[in-house]
Amino acid sequence: MTEKKTFSQWITSRRVQQVLICIGFTVIPLVLLLIFTYIPFGKMVQFSFFKMTYLTPPQARRFVGWQNYIDVFRRKDCFGALKLSLYYMVGAIVQLFLALLLATMLSFKTKGGNFFKGLMFFPYMISGIAIGFIFKFFYTRGFVLDTVLQWCGFNLKDLPYWLKDQRINNWSLVFTSVWRYFGQNMVLFIGAIMSVDSELYEAASLDGANKWEQFRYIILPSIKTIVTLNVILSITGSLSSFEQPYVITNGANGTGTYFVIMNRIAHTSQKVGLASAMAVVLLMIIIICTILQKLFFKYIFRDADSDDESYKAKKARLRAEKAAIKANKARLSQTKGGIA
Repeated sequence: MTEKKTFSQWITSRRVQQVLICIGFTVIPLVLLLIFTYIPFGKMVQFSFFKMTYLTPPQARRFVGWQNYIDVFRRKDCFGALKLSLYYMVGAIVQLFLALLLATMLSFKTKGGNFFKGLMFFPYMISGIAIGFIFKFFYTRGFVLDTVLQWCGFNLKDLPYWLKDQRINNWSLVFTSVWRYFGQNMVLFIGAIMSVDSELYEAASLDGANKWEQFRYIILPSIKTIVTLNVILSITGSLSSFEQPYVITNGANGTGTYFVIMNRIAHTSQKVGLASAMAVVLLMIIIICTILQKLFFKYIFRDADSDDESYKAKKARLRAEKAAIKANKARLSQTKGGIA
């Protein structure tokens, strides 16, 4: 007859502790996620249907339905600010191209490679607010950038106002964003490229493949997951750019991005319902862009969907199998005709 365990013996048993640890590591993060993410998001969606300020009591909030969402698309300062995201999207493409190029170069034996990796990753470690103040001083009339250009022979009077001239100020801010983030993308690319089996390069070299062909047929298909991830992060980041335009120009002279305008509407104008609707609209746009990008890369990287054979090789094999089946059928029919 087995002895009954006391509660203290039962609770301190190894099996029970394992169960409690599993429950704790599962339930606690879900509870925190619910409290600090999903409930606030639900409240934000709720606020987007009301006309209210931060100090408006619940009973005084006026329900306006879809009016806030209509205003987002009607107001030039709301939806029009999304046009500035095109600047940052172009910058994101340049940023990814530079990151992939440098990552490919630094993944192989290069003199001073580790030094350059650290040097180019360093901007990402600096606070975005600090970078904003650095480049605000960098672009100020007659300061760092203008001084360097004057050393190169340019006249100060012929130089534009980098943060006031609307033909160039958004490109100046985009350059700041590229300078900060391309190091992060580069490090992710380097980690993916270094995981590729080196024997593939040796086999490709023996087959006469040059560096471009090795990059196209070996490196790029092997790092397709990281490429897709970096593109999605860069494009969605360009839609929600905030730190650089807020700190450097505060949205002045046509540099107010969607987040800067949303911050101004929420905290300066106290239109919490309209700002909440802007946030929901931006979330929907980001979700749509993410889905489109995944479909695009699924098509682009269809050659690398199979680990054993490429897309073209698979199609060629299937065509050959179909042709063989047709030839066998024709031969069988001829044999039967000869017998008859």
